[in-house]
Amino acid sequence: MAATTTAPQAPEQAGPPATPRLSLQCEAVAADTTAIRSLDWDRSRFDIEFGLRNGTTYNSFLVRGERTALIDTSHLKFADTWLPLLREQIDPQAIDFLIVSHTEPDHSGLIGHLLDLNPEIEIVASKVAIQFLEDQVHRPFRSRAVKSGEELDLGTNPDSGVAHRFAFLSAPNLHWPDTIFSFDHGTGILYTCDAFGLHYCSDDLFDVDPGAIAPDFRFYYECLMGPNARSVLQALKRMEGLPAVTTIAVGHGPLLRHHLNLWVEDYRTWSSERSTGEAYAAVCYVSQYGFCDRLSQAIARGIQKAGAAVQLVDLRATDAQELSALVGEASAVVVPTWPASPDAELQASIGTLLAALKPKQWVACYDAFGGNDEPIDTVAGQLRALGQKSAFEPLRIREVPQTGDYQRCEEAGTDLGQLLTKAKTIAAMKALDGDLDKALGRLSGGLYVVTARQSDGEGGTRSSAMVASWVSQASFDPPGITVAVAKDRAIEALMQVGDRFVLNILREDNHQQLLRHFLRRFPPGADRFAGVSTLEGVAEGGPVLGDALAYLGCRVAQRLEGPDHWIIYAVVEQGNVADTQAHTAVHHRKVGNHY
Repeated sequence: MAATTTAPQAPEQAGPPATPRLSLQCEAVAADTTAIRSLDWDRSRFDIEFGLRNGTTYNSFLVRGERTALIDTSHLKFADTWLPLLREQIDPQAIDFLIVSHTEPDHSGLIGHLLDLNPEIEIVASKVAIQFLEDQVHRPFRSRAVKSGEELDLGTNPDSGVAHRFAFLSAPNLHWPDTIFSFDHGTGILYTCDAFGLHYCSDDLFDVDPGAIAPDFRFYYECLMGPNARSVLQALKRMEGLPAVTTIAVGHGPLLRHHLNLWVEDYRTWSSERSTGEAYAAVCYVSQYGFCDRLSQAIARGIQKAGAAVQLVDLRATDAQELSALVGEASAVVVPTWPASPDAELQASIGTLLAALKPKQWVACYDAFGGNDEPIDTVAGQLRALGQKSAFEPLRIREVPQTGDYQRCEEAGTDLGQLLTKAKTIAAMKALDGDLDKALGRLSGGLYVVTARQSDGEGGTRSSAMVASWVSQASFDPPGITVAVAKDRAIEALMQVGDRFVLNILREDNHQQLLRHFLRRFPPGADRFAGVSTLEGVAEGGPVLGDALAYLGCRVAQRLEGPDHWIIYAVVEQGNVADTQAHTAVHHRKVGNHY
C-alpha cells in the first residue's frame, strides 16, 4: 500500500485557462446511494487564501430508503447545472430530508433553491447549523436539530431490501463549529463533509491512486484540520463506536474506500503529534461574524509554521465547560473583537473566556471587521487589565481584509509560535555535541537573498524575502537548484510547487548593507523592500535587488520535508550577472546548530 507523503503541498499544474471549467458527475456508490459531484477544475484559491493546484469538487449524495434524504447541496456557481441534474434523478418534492453536514457556502449554496422547489423538505442538522441557516436563507423552514447518538431512519428500500438508518456524530470545528458526521448503517458509508477531504479534481470517483492524491490530502489537513487537531482526535474517538466503515464520503475530492485505513491513520498520527503534551495557543473566533473565521485561521496557520500547537475555539458554539478548559490550559490566547452588543449566549461565552485567562499566559487580539465591533483598543484594554503578557500588537483591520492582511495575521501567528517554542529551540541547540557542532559549522556557503511576490488575482499582492546560505546547484538538465527554507519563514508560503521566486546572489565587496537589512526582524506585514533598490519586471517571481551580483529566476518543482526546514528544488528559468569580475559573498559559520 502506498504511503502518504509528509509534504503538505499541492502538486504542480499549469495556470488556469481564461474560462473556468465546471462539470458534473453522477454515479452510484452503494445500494440506493448516488453521488452528485460538482467538478470545479480550475479553482485556484480557497478559504484563507491558500492556493489550489488541482481544482476541487463539491460532493452531495442522494440516499433512498422508504423515504429519501439528500446530503448537502453544492456551490452557487453550479445552480444552472446541478439542479437540472438533481431533477433527472428525482422529483425534488419527493425528497423528504436534507441532511446539512455544515453550512459553509460551498456545500450549502443551493439550499435556498431547493427550498423553492420543495418548501416542505425537513432540514436535519446540528443546532448551530440550523441557527446559521436561519440567517442564511431568510425564510422559515422545517428543521430537526440532531447531535451525537441521535438517528434518522429512512426505512427499507423496497427494491434493494437495504434498510437505511442514519446515526449522527457531532464533529464541531472540523472545520466549522456546526459540523456533523452521518453514518448509514445500511451501506457502512460515513459522510464527513470537510473532514478527510482534499481539494483534488479528477474523474476518479474513489481513491484509486493514493500516491497521486496524497500530497493534496496532507496539504488540506495542514491548512484546515491541523489547527483543530484536538477536535480531530475527539471525532476519531466517536468514529470508533461505529460498525465497520466501508467508505468515507467526503465533501471535497474523491471518496475514500480503497485505502481507508491509510487515510484514517494519517489523521490520527498527525493530530496526535500536534496534541500530545505540548504547550498550545488557543485562537478564538466568533463564527459567521465579519471575517473572524478566516483571520483566525491565518493566525493559527502562522503559529503552526513555528512548530507550535494551536487550537481554534469558536466563542459562539463551544460550550462553557470546554471553552473554560481550552482557554485555561493554553499557553497563549488570541481573541477577536466581538459585536458591541452581543446576544446573551455570546456575552456569557465572553465572560467565560475572560474568567478562564491565567496570569502567565500570552494574549493578543485582532479585528474581526464585523461592522459592529467592540473597538479593538477596548478589548486590548480588558486584556491588559487582567495582567496578561502581550504576544503581539493588536492586529487592526481597517477595511475588507486583503491578501496583505492575511499575511500580517499569519506572520503575527508565527511570532507567537516562536515565543511558545523558544525553550525547545534553545534546548535543541544545547543538545548537540560540541565537537560535532563545530565540525558542522565548517560547512560554508554563499550569501543570497530570496525574494518572492505573488498576485491574488484581485488586485492584492503578497511579498516576502529572506537571507539564505544553504543553496546549491542540484541539476544540469534542466538547470536546477536547492534552497533550504526554515519552516517558520514567512516566505515559505510563497514557495509551494509551481510558485516562482528570485535568488539574488550577493557580491563579496558590497553585501553588508543588504545583509543587515534582510537579517533584521520585521514586524508582521512589514514591507521587506522599503528603502532597498529593486529592479521590477526583470524576473517573474519577485524583485531583483539592484545591488545584487547576479540573479536567478526560479520555479519550484519539488519540496522535501526535513525536521525543521523545507528543501526546495527549483528549475532555473532565467538569470543574469551584473559584474562578471566580482565574486560571490561567502558565509563562514563557527557552529552547526544555528545560523
